[in-house]
Amino acid sequence: MIDSVSISAINNPIPKYLFPPQPKSIQQKQKQQEVAKERHMMKPSSGAPIILFQALVALSLAGLSVSKDFDFFYFVQQWPGSYCDTKQSCCYPTTGKPAADFGVHGLWPNYNDGTYPSNCDSSAPFDQSKVSNLITTMQKEWPTLACPSGNGVTFWSHEWDKHGTCSEEVLDQHSYFARALGFKAQTNILQALKTAGIRPDGGSYSLSSIKSAIQSGVGYTPFVECNTDESGNSQLYQVYLCVDNSGSNLVECPVFPHGKCGSQIEFPSF
Repeated sequence: MIDSVSISAINNPIPKYLFPPQPKSIQQKQKQQEVAKERHMMKPSSGAPIILFQALVALSLAGLSVSKDFDFFYFVQQWPGSYCDTKQSCCYPTTGKPAADFGVHGLWPNYNDGTYPSNCDSSAPFDQSKVSNLITTMQKEWPTLACPSGNGVTFWSHEWDKHGTCSEEVLDQHSYFARALGFKAQTNILQALKTAGIRPDGGSYSLSSIKSAIQSGVGYTPFVECNTDESGNSQLYQVYLCVDNSGSNLVECPVFPHGKCGSQIEFPSF
């Protein structure tokens, strides 16, 4: 906004005679000084802006490689009876006790050297509206058992933020959860075990027979993770299978996680 003083100055310009012209040599000298000053301001100082720009480019490229440059996924399912049969115990979700079946734990990008990326994009948090048509199935097949009781959103948010954001170059949020649910239906680990006579009845089964039953039913070699019950007995906890880095197909695992089970492990009821 132009104030009244400015308007007055425009309407009544100050007479030129109050500012007598300077000698030409002085005017030229001042002009040269102004040009030199502008050039100095435009000139990079000791290469710092260039170095900063290069650093920013490098960081940007590094961020891109973290989000999509991985080798395969672990598709992990957990047995609820073993999750709950520990000193820590569990809490059923607010939707009620889950079915006595393996539930999805996650779909985790991994490298062939056994390491994995995590929390790759803080600017893309879990958005429930993007998976709204999957929520009912997720509550059934991907239930939370953590305490205090919840509706699953905290669990799913954690899985997306930590693991899903590292695969968003190939799977957006909806695709990430939909693919995991699809692999859950495709593998049907509980049925593979039951077909081999291995049931969640609290009995003890050989680790080799459990692996063999899953491999026969699914077609791929699993990794079996154990935990211990309140008495310190080893029990079937999680089953790992592998998926190619496009999130499309099951594949043989290039590397298994660290950990071991006893030769005989329990399969607790739920």
